[in-house]
Formats: sequence, structure tokens, C-alpha cells
Amino acid sequence: MSHPEKSKSPPRPKRRPAWLRVPARSGESYHWLKRLMRSKELHTVCEEANCPNIGECWGHRTATFLILGDTCTRNCRFCDVKTGRPAPADPEEPERVAQAVQAMDLKHAVITSVDRDDLPDGGAEIFAGVIRRIRELQPGCTVEVLIPDFRGEIPPLKIVMDERPDILNHNVETAPSLFRTVQPQCRYEWSLDVLRNAKALWPQAITKSGVMVGLGETADEVLDVMRDLRQVDVDILTIGQYLQPTRDHLPIARYYEPEEFETFRERGYEMGFRWVESAPLVRSSYNAEAQARELSTAHSGRE
Repeated sequence: MSHPEKSKSPPRPKRRPAWLRVPARSGESYHWLKRLMRSKELHTVCEEANCPNIGECWGHRTATFLILGDTCTRNCRFCDVKTGRPAPADPEEPERVAQAVQAMDLKHAVITSVDRDDLPDGGAEIFAGVIRRIRELQPGCTVEVLIPDFRGEIPPLKIVMDERPDILNHNVETAPSLFRTVQPQCRYEWSLDVLRNAKALWPQAITKSGVMVGLGETADEVLDVMRDLRQVDVDILTIGQYLQPTRDHLPIARYYEPEEFETFRERGYEMGFRWVESAPLVRSSYNAEAQARELSTAHSGRE
């Protein structure tokens, strides 16, 4: 008697390839920066999101500051930042961040945050305060903000854009077909609205967005997302391999080959992006200082 075949689960990707292995975290600069962050009671997305580049970036005294606490109101299934009820926003946080930027003598600072849907403005005023205070304490330092989607609303975005950040970043993260699975409390349209409205509020703005691959999307879907980003005039694009933070997070559907990332990079430039970072270990703030140094020269004024 024959038996029906059991349905087969999708094949698991092979062991992590060599190009995704990174050196251990160590070195004098790494430990100095860790002590500085603790002394200022600050968080970094490098630590909270378990970024694979933390050893390299901290070794060069660069970091992405995580403001508005370390607890997110959303529960995205790719992210290792904890979820729950956050503490109230701290009005003194802009001062502490700016002091850390000054102590590090940064030429470019990257500021991001957890989602704060509990706050009426989504944390926009704290973003604005950080931008202002960095420019007061560290003149000449360019400031990049990686902001939440603010549910696609214009008023909180305007609060940030009125401070004329040197780079306005918001990551779409994945293809629209995967949004409900990957980030169920987000909307693809909200992300595109943020990027579109940033340019509408300040046409000279340099905008940036990022995509993870390996969550189950197709290469054609990645290209479609890239086209959508160009439709809203995004200038800088980052593409990197998704890495599963823990067993509780979404599994890796597949590893993309380095040659595939190179293809995305080439297609991105053909589409008109002004800067494309596309490689397995690329993350949103990877090489951010170089991007700001080259592209901000064409936007020297903030009028």
C-alpha cells in the first residue's frame, strides 16, 4: 500500500559562508568606546541589534547612537532590540549624545532610535534636539538620522526636517510581500511616504534607505523595491545579508553570493542612485562618513 508523501519543508541554507565571518570584538578603541557609552548612559544600535561590524566600526571610533531608550514599541521579527513598554523620553538625552560625539571628535554622527509609538510625536523632538546640540558642541560634524516611519505622518517628520539633517535615512528593510511577516506593525506605504515627504519638505535633502536580503524575497522583488525608492528620489541605497540574531527570530531563507550583491550595486547605479553600498555585511550606517563627506559637499547650505 502506498502512502502519500509528507510535505517537505523549505531547505535550510548551508552553513554560514566564509565571507560572513567577522573578527572578534577587541582592541583599545573598542573598549574605550564601550566605557564612554556606559558613562553617558547611552545605547548604540551596534550593540542592541548585534551588528556584525561592531568590532571594525568601534575600532575606528565610529558608532550609531540609539536614542529614546533601548525598548521598542514594535516587534519586528528580524530585529534583536527588545520590545516592551519604554521608559519616558529623557529631555537630557540630546546633551549626553552631543557630549559623546564631542569626546569622540566625530566628523560624522549617525543617530537612530527605537520605534516610540507611545509618544505623540514618535520621538521627533528628541531627534531634533540631538541634531541641534551636536552642531553646537561639535561644529562641522555632519549628522545623519535614521528615523522611524512615524506612521507616514508629516508633522513629526517636519520637526526633524526643519533641523536640516545632512542625511535623512529610513530603511524599508524588505519587499512589500514580506512586510506582514517581517515587520507586521509597519507598512511599506508608510516607509515610502517618509522618504517622499522628506524631499517635499526640503528638496535639497539627501535621503537614504536600506534593504535586507535573504528573508525569502526574490531578486526581482529586490529590484522592484530599488525602483520604488528611486521613484521617491532616494539618493543612497544600502543592501546587506539578513543574519538571524537568535533562534526566536525569522530564519535565513538563503545566503546571497557576493556576485549577486555586486549585481545589485551595478543595477542601483544604472537606476540613478548617487551611492550604493551592496555587500553581505553592509548595514545601514556602514561607510556612512564617506557618503556624507562626498555627497554633502553638493548640499553645503541648509536653507
